[in-house]
This record gives sequence, structure tokens and C-alpha cells, in this order.
Amino acid sequence: MRSKSRTATSQSLLAEFGAGSPPGGDLLANAPEFSVSELSGALKRTVEDRFGYVRVRGEVSNYRGPHSSGHAYFSLKDATARIDAVVWRTAFGRMRIKPEEGMEVVATGKITTFPGKSSYQIVIETLEPAGIGALMAMLEERRRRFAAEGLFDAARKRPLPFLPRVIGVVTSPTGAVIRDILHRVSARFPRHVLVWPVRVQGEDSAVEVARAIRGFNALSAGGSIAVPDLLIVARGGGSLEDLWGFNEEAVIRAAGESRIPLVSAVGHETDWTLLDHVADLRAPTPTGAAELAVPVRAELVVALDRLGARHGAGALRLMERSRDRLRALVRALPAGADLLADPRQRLDQAGARLPAGFRIGADCRRLALVRLAGGLAAQSPRARLERSRQKLDAAAMRLERAGLVAAERRRHRLASAAARLEVGFKARLALIVQDLRARRARLDALMPRLTQATATASSRRRERLGGAAKMLASLGYRSVLGRGYALVRDAAGLPLRRAADAPPGTVLSIDVDDGALRATVLGGPGIDAPAADLGRTETAKRPRGRAAPRILRPAGSGQGSLF
Repeated sequence: MRSKSRTATSQSLLAEFGAGSPPGGDLLANAPEFSVSELSGALKRTVEDRFGYVRVRGEVSNYRGPHSSGHAYFSLKDATARIDAVVWRTAFGRMRIKPEEGMEVVATGKITTFPGKSSYQIVIETLEPAGIGALMAMLEERRRRFAAEGLFDAARKRPLPFLPRVIGVVTSPTGAVIRDILHRVSARFPRHVLVWPVRVQGEDSAVEVARAIRGFNALSAGGSIAVPDLLIVARGGGSLEDLWGFNEEAVIRAAGESRIPLVSAVGHETDWTLLDHVADLRAPTPTGAAELAVPVRAELVVALDRLGARHGAGALRLMERSRDRLRALVRALPAGADLLADPRQRLDQAGARLPAGFRIGADCRRLALVRLAGGLAAQSPRARLERSRQKLDAAAMRLERAGLVAAERRRHRLASAAARLEVGFKARLALIVQDLRARRARLDALMPRLTQATATASSRRRERLGGAAKMLASLGYRSVLGRGYALVRDAAGLPLRRAADAPPGTVLSIDVDDGALRATVLGGPGIDAPAADLGRTETAKRPRGRAAPRILRPAGSGQGSLF
């Protein structure tokens, strides 16, 4: 029912707006009304139902890479028309061939409309180059770009190690390639082989191969995994699309940055990829890469045996030639008498010349001795002492003259300094006298003020002292003593406030108005002292003509007498 209603709506829209003749008269009055959303929805359903999935061939235009959301927006165009295209993020991640500006592609997707702009577009789900020619054009463009960067230069290619200890292989672990490589290496010269498993075909193959190359280069020496001395990137043959992963920029960059020598063994001998250009060596097949990686052990053994045999034969030939040369030299040597004849004759001639030589030598040495004696006499202690005495006398004379000259100079300088000192002293004395007079005049001017200030200060201090004395007399304990009270102190001079603080035998000092009394405690509180001891009191500093005051104890108080 829904399909029929959509068809009916589409037919009505085509009848109303697609007939080619403008509505008029009754037809205009009977035309149904649509909202903008209804019209856009009807157009969207009509377009999607009519076309569905389509394959469109065109050139990529206005491509700026994926949006921040992950979606890609661009256009497909030909010579006369253009259509907007969008690739959702999920489909973009699955694409083996990514869109590039100016690339001719065949896009498969669904035609739909975008009501927000009243436009139509194609939602692309798969993208592939428009034939082998487009892939070859893309491959050629990349080759020129990488060649311009110097990645293909022969100067940067390194020689392969003659006999690597460890060989790293980047290939699929399940294919026949790795078995061929392992079999060939073990047959020629067994070496330790490390396999980094990757996918060699598909969308993620380039990323895995690049990661494997960088992973082998990231291994550190001395780690749990040995660092390979040689890398082999291998894959079997296939079409251009099958080998396209080895033309991706990620693989080319990783191979160009590899510190380990790298051998490219991708495809058959007629297959070429960009990895072959950037690798240090290209092998026609994976088996050929194994043959290039290691020599044949049996051939090396045979070569060593051959070299050893040649070395032994050469040593024998050298010894034989040396023996023949020695025999020839022995035959060429003269006899012993002939060798001694000339030296014997030279000895006889030298013996004949020896006496004359002795005489000449003695004369020469006598003359040399005479010359040495004359020089020695000149260097005798007496001669040297005489020369030293003469030098000393001359120095003494020069010293005497110099002393006189120096004394005269010092006398002149001293007289000049004395004259300058006298003038300076007089000038300084005049300044001091002038300063003293000024200070004396200032002192005379200040003396009346000082006298007046001293008298004023003394009067003020006298008044304050009198006030303080009156306050002390009114507040001091002496005024209290004048009213008949007494101040009791212990031997340390501390006042006693309670009777319990003075046990029997304590020596007390009692201050009264006109002096001080010394007393000894005979009993404590509640104990009467003996009558005979009531008079044992010492008077200290009692003024004449005044009787000592008596301290009376109230009757029945129970307080013992202190006197």
C-alpha cells in the first residue's frame, strides 16, 4: 500500500508539474497544495525509488580530505555536468582506494536528495579507479613525486650483507611465499629467520606492511628478539589491483626510512611496484630474494677447499723458487781468500801510515793543550779574583757617588717639603684659631640659654621630686608604722604575713616607727612563752630619749608572746 501511495503521489506530481504545459483555468483551481517538506519528501522518494543503486563514472573534484566528522564531501564531474558526492565515515574507512583530486573513478552508491539545499547527490559506498589506465596514471604520478624527493636515488641504496645472521621477512604466514623462502634459505645456508605476519592484499595491507618494517627497525640490540641484518618484503604474483598495497605512500615512506637493508620481492619478474624502486635491491621473485640474501654453503666450502689447495701449491712453488735462488747466490759468491785479499792489503797500508799519524796527532794535541792552558790561566781563581776586585772597586766608587747625589737630592726635597709644611701649618693654625674664635663666640651666646634651661629643668625636677616624696610618705608603710603598727621580717628580709610561717627559734626583725627590733620566736600559736623569757628582746637603732613601744597581746586570744 505504501508503495502504491508513493507511486500515486509521484504520478500526480509528474502530472501537475512535468506535463510541460502551465496550469490554467479549472486545472489551476483544482491543483492540490503541498508544503515544502511534503514536496521535498515526495521528490526524495521518487528519486530513490526510480534510481536506487547506480554506478557513476567521473572525475573527483573539490576534494579536501575527510571532514572532522570523518565524512568526505566532494563532486564527480565530466565534460558537461557535475554531481555532489558524499562518503560516510564507515564506508570511507573500508575503501581500498581513497579519493584524490583529479582522479577518474567509478563510484557505486545510492542517489538521494538533500532537502536542506534542494539538491540531489550520490551517497558512495564503494570507489574504484576507472580502469587500469587510471591506476597507471596514479602510479606514474606517485613515482614522479617520490623520485623528485630523492627516494629512488641510487646513491642512497646500501649493499646487502654477505652472510646475514638474522633475516627478517615481511609476508603472509599462510601463503606459499614464506615456505619457499624458508626452504631456499635452509637449502643454501641455514640462517635464523624472523617472520612478521601481515596481510599482503586488501585495504589494510599497506598499513600492516609499513608497521612491520618500522617494527623491525625499532628492535634494540641486546633485546630478547635479535635485530635482523636484512629485511625481505615478499608477496606472490597478482594483478595491479592485488599489488596496489605496495604502491601506497605509507609503505614507500617506511622503506625509505629503514636503517636495515631491504630487499623487495613482490610479484613475478614482470611485476613492478614503487617498493622495488625505493628498496636497496629488487628480487625478481621471493625465491630469488632468498638466493640473493644468503650464498650457497656447499659452494663456499668448495671455494674454500679450492683456495686452500691453491694456497698450498703456491707456498710449495714459492719455497722451490727461493731454494733455486739461494743455490744461484751460493754459486755466485767468491772464495774466502779472495774476499780477504783486499781487506788485508788495506790493513797493511794503514799499518804503514800509523807512526806518522801518531806523530801528527801528538803535535795537534800539544798545540790544543797549549791553547787550553792559556784559556785556563785566564780562568784561574787568582785572575778571576783580581777581575772581581776591580769590578768591586768600580762599583764602590759608583755607589759612593750615587749616595752623595741621592743625599743631596733628598736634602733638597726635605727642605722644599719643610717649607711647604711650614706654610701649610701656619695656614692650618690660622684656620683653627679662626674656628676656635667662632666656636667661643657661639658658646658665649649659648651659655645664658644653657644657664636658664638648667635652672628651669632643676626647678621642674625639684617640684616633681617633692611631689613624689609627699606621695611616697602618704603611700609608704612608714606612715602606717607611725600609727602604731609594726612590720615583721624573717632573717632573709622577707615580710611575714602568717604566724605559721615563723616556727620557734626563728630570728625576726621588727620595724617600728622609730627603729628596728630583733626578736626570737619562742613558741607557736596557742603556746605561752615562759615568764622569764618575756624580756629577751634586742633593740636596734633606737633613738635616745624615746621609750621602746610595747606590743600587747589581747587577753584570752591564745596568741603566744613574741618577746
